[in-house]
Amino acid sequence: MTLPPQTAHRSPLENYDRRRYRRYALSMAGRYMLEDRREYPCRTIDVSADGAALAAPIRGQVGERVIAYIDNLGRLEGTIVRATDIGFTMTITATLRKRDKLAASLAWLADRDGSGRDDARQHGRIAPRNPFSQLTLPDGTAFRCRILDLSLSGAAIAVDAEPPVGAPVRLGTLPARIGRHFAGGLAVEFERPQTEAGLEELF
Repeated sequence: MTLPPQTAHRSPLENYDRRRYRRYALSMAGRYMLEDRREYPCRTIDVSADGAALAAPIRGQVGERVIAYIDNLGRLEGTIVRATDIGFTMTITATLRKRDKLAASLAWLADRDGSGRDDARQHGRIAPRNPFSQLTLPDGTAFRCRILDLSLSGAAIAVDAEPPVGAPVRLGTLPARIGRHFAGGLAVEFERPQTEAGLEELF
């Protein structure tokens, strides 16, 4: 990971507690880098589109820049605003559009974990090593997408496209059909159930 150049910005403490986005108690593994450029493992305690609390071995200093890569969410960049007994709390620096997409992803993950079902899919979930892929529509138009949830029979993805339910598509190289839409993305069903080894190779 590479830290971006320091730029002028308002104090990260300013208006930090005036959150507009819902905070979710989601436990997801990841890693983070402080300004010393060393990487450490971490896990989210709770997260919203404008901040996150992490369980982390090295807390860093209040005001220090941090970059985290969190499973299912990708890169989160921000500033440490508070030390805790088991880690730290950070702001998330992002455009409004990216915050809204992050909020939609968090809502999907929270609904999935708290619903007691796996989006009507019969197979267990798989955590892809690379969450980014490509969704190709019937006319050949391709969209970069992020995999939020993956199983042997389908996937939930965050993508800027809304093909109709039932439309044939490809996720990466896998033939699939659109199963349903949700805020910020859609669910696809693979034409044939896959093997875990096969999905690991593809994603």
